[in-house]
Amino acid sequence: MPMDYNKTLNLPGTAFPMRASLPQREPEMLERWYTEDLYARVLEKNHGRPIFVLHDGPPYANGGIHLGTALNKVLKDFIVRYRNMSGYCAPYVPGWDTHGLPIELKARKSAGVQAAADLSPVELRALCREFALSYVNEQREQFKRLGVLGEWDDPYLTLKPEFEARQVEIFGKMAVAGHIYKGLKPVYWCPECQTALAEAEIEYSDDKCFSIFVKFRVTDDLGKLTALKADLARTYFVIWTTTTWTLPGNVAICVGPEFDYALIKSGAEYYVMAKELAAGAMKAAGLKDYEILGELTGADLELMQTAHPFLPRQSTVIVGDHVTLESGTGCVHTAPGHGVEDFEVCRKYPQLPIVVPVDSKGVLTKDAGDFAGLSTDDANKAIAKRLEADGNLFALQKINHQYPHCWRCRQPVLFRATEQWFCSIDGFKEQTLSEIAKVNWIPQWGGERIAGMVRDRSDWCISRQRLWGVPIPIFFCEKCGKEHITRQSVAAVAELLGREGADAWWQKPAAEILPEGTVCAACGNGSFTKETDIMDVWFDSGVSHTAVLKEREYLRFPADVYLEGADQYRGWFQSSLLTSVAAFGAAPYKAVVTHGWVVDGEGRKMSKSLGNGIEPQEIIDQYGADILRLWVASSDYHADIRISRDILKQLSEIYRKIRNTARFILGCLADFDPGRDSLPEANWQDIDRFMLNRLNVLIGRVTDAYENYEYHLIFHAVHNFCAVELSNFYLDVLKDRLYVECPKGESRRAAQTVLTCILRGLTLLIAPILSFTADEIWQYIPKLPSDRPQSVMLNDFPKAGKPADVALVAKWEKILAVREDVNKALEPARAAKEIGSGLEAAVTIYAGGDLFELLESFGEKLPGIFIVSACEVKQGHGGAFQGAVVGVDITRANGTKCERCWNYSETVGQNMEHPTICTRCAAVVAQLTVDG
Repeated sequence: MPMDYNKTLNLPGTAFPMRASLPQREPEMLERWYTEDLYARVLEKNHGRPIFVLHDGPPYANGGIHLGTALNKVLKDFIVRYRNMSGYCAPYVPGWDTHGLPIELKARKSAGVQAAADLSPVELRALCREFALSYVNEQREQFKRLGVLGEWDDPYLTLKPEFEARQVEIFGKMAVAGHIYKGLKPVYWCPECQTALAEAEIEYSDDKCFSIFVKFRVTDDLGKLTALKADLARTYFVIWTTTTWTLPGNVAICVGPEFDYALIKSGAEYYVMAKELAAGAMKAAGLKDYEILGELTGADLELMQTAHPFLPRQSTVIVGDHVTLESGTGCVHTAPGHGVEDFEVCRKYPQLPIVVPVDSKGVLTKDAGDFAGLSTDDANKAIAKRLEADGNLFALQKINHQYPHCWRCRQPVLFRATEQWFCSIDGFKEQTLSEIAKVNWIPQWGGERIAGMVRDRSDWCISRQRLWGVPIPIFFCEKCGKEHITRQSVAAVAELLGREGADAWWQKPAAEILPEGTVCAACGNGSFTKETDIMDVWFDSGVSHTAVLKEREYLRFPADVYLEGADQYRGWFQSSLLTSVAAFGAAPYKAVVTHGWVVDGEGRKMSKSLGNGIEPQEIIDQYGADILRLWVASSDYHADIRISRDILKQLSEIYRKIRNTARFILGCLADFDPGRDSLPEANWQDIDRFMLNRLNVLIGRVTDAYENYEYHLIFHAVHNFCAVELSNFYLDVLKDRLYVECPKGESRRAAQTVLTCILRGLTLLIAPILSFTADEIWQYIPKLPSDRPQSVMLNDFPKAGKPADVALVAKWEKILAVREDVNKALEPARAAKEIGSGLEAAVTIYAGGDLFELLESFGEKLPGIFIVSACEVKQGHGGAFQGAVVGVDITRANGTKCERCWNYSETVGQNMEHPTICTRCAAVVAQLTVDG
């Protein structure tokens, strides 16, 4: 009976599943991680090592996660996992931002409560707390499903009493240092939400509106315009604005002191406007016939008087450096109650009033005259009609421009001067800029961006007119109204909040909170009232450097790294920086990493209207969390990150290549015990040494990429290593040694030794990214005595071995170049059906000089490297195929196909006992019989 030679081959075999089935298998692995408390075991293993702290920027607890938050958390997990495997102890404390208006609005809506006034402060706060905690729990489970390891049982929450107490202490430090003040100043105001907004809570969106040119008749020209032959009864300054509703707040017209202004006559009227902008303004008004009578500088116009176009008020001409010649007329409508620059320039003219003719709901007040009671939208139309009827509308244009909107309700905001609490930045601005320069900003432009923001900022509005948040811990004397904030009063509030939570501020009168015997420093009175405003939520999250890093003994200040979206330069990065420098004189972070936005495959922002959104759970349900993690690693996340179903499909193919590479190697190691069977390097072949060098190069590149937060470089390096260096070369070449040679033979054991090194190293390299798959592979890898078998995360990151043998590398790079030429030469022969597989071919290679000598030195090993049955090297030029380095001829191999190794050999039939196999295979089969 013929012998079944297939049974004599060492064919791969492994229980490692070919199908990943990640959506089904990952939850089982998660359960094991948490049953075995993997996170705690990782920290226990790393106890005593240097601390590395990534401080978590808290997501907002008012909904489920989306791809942006998934991207953010997965990037953080890459960092923490890598650091825990590379010589550090890297605890990760996740956190949540749990205060603020969005939570209050959604909580009220879910409970069917129309207005905050329908509940007591404590009842409303209880409703908000319950709502926020429900989403903390929901997001926590979603983040865990992504494979993110951390201290999920004890996260930091901005609503916890201990957090609120530390927040009050930081506020107190800043107040006592003189950085906190209350003042009338224009702030972003949302009439829909009826609260002040921070700059970080503003989004700019397109706004279609009318820009108008308005005439202000001159009442006192200081004798300068009449000297140029102007008739004051018909002479006007022409201003330009896109916010018609702010005209009731106008008290001045601002000009650039060094600009040239023209007196222009057209028909019977005279107009004053910047000379450079005059042509455009006259064109907008449809006036073609006009002449310039003379010119004056802006400084010459200062303190001229004009009549407000529809209110019994004078409008004074003033000068300001903020005036530009980019658009309009160079005569800037100035309403100090509606703009920061307007407010600042008017402070230089004490005679000018601050008029705020709009209330908290965006409705014009009695200060707006006939337009009182109108909304700002309705006032725009009504005022324009009035100006036209009175002959004061110079021109009207429809434009589309970027206008600030509230990030919560998406409605346009107002600039409105109100009494608010501010943090003055000026007192510590230079120190803040100095600290910015010490931070490692990734990308580097981030440092320039935040420095510019801080440099241009004078203060920060930190008060909000709401109930769901941390109270501003300030008292007011009932007699004289003077605010009272001291170290003692702050300590009392902090102690109360730490003990009972912030609800106590609304439950207890001032007398029960303040230390006994507290009196007003201004008048000696001993009775006080409390501030009703709460702190900006950016102040909440901004003090987490103290409430978290300084409070948990296993963390440290400053953090090693913060990582958030690029919008946080004006948000959390900045609020953390400002509070930290103000309180401690130092930045709260050593490095800051930013990522871009998630967009669809065509680069468009995801939205419900476009129908191009993808939920994280959709990806997990269809592909598994590791595919989502691979997507995060695949892109240069500093720019916008594209995702689509086609992209996910492509990533699944790449994932399959990595997984199948690991599975093939595992199959080849089924009978290998590293402790028993490993061979020293002296017993390896040159190709094995070369591939271990390639592994060392990969380890070096991947390590550098992890250190520099460049995960897309890891993705490409690992994929290339698996697809090109392993699958297309080394594993392809090794099959003959692995399948055909004696199971315990030196050649095969040497290959298995190197494959174990490669798979072990590759698995450890991908563990921070493909966390589920790496842990699954680790369960099957033949272990070294030093390995911790329970989880890949309990083992250290690989280190590159000894430096490469330069001569060895150079030799094999030349061989690889020749191999590429041979492979290209085989393709036409296959296409012409002259051969089928490469083993049906005999190759003749033409080379000269050192390359000929190198190829000659390989001798009988060349067919195995090229995976052909025969190879001859000839000196000189020749070959039907001319490659990049050699010429090649392809012919059919002589001999007969060996039934066992499939090589064509003239030795087939020489062994009478095994007539259908070559002499090499016959010798192996004979040895197998001896070995039993």
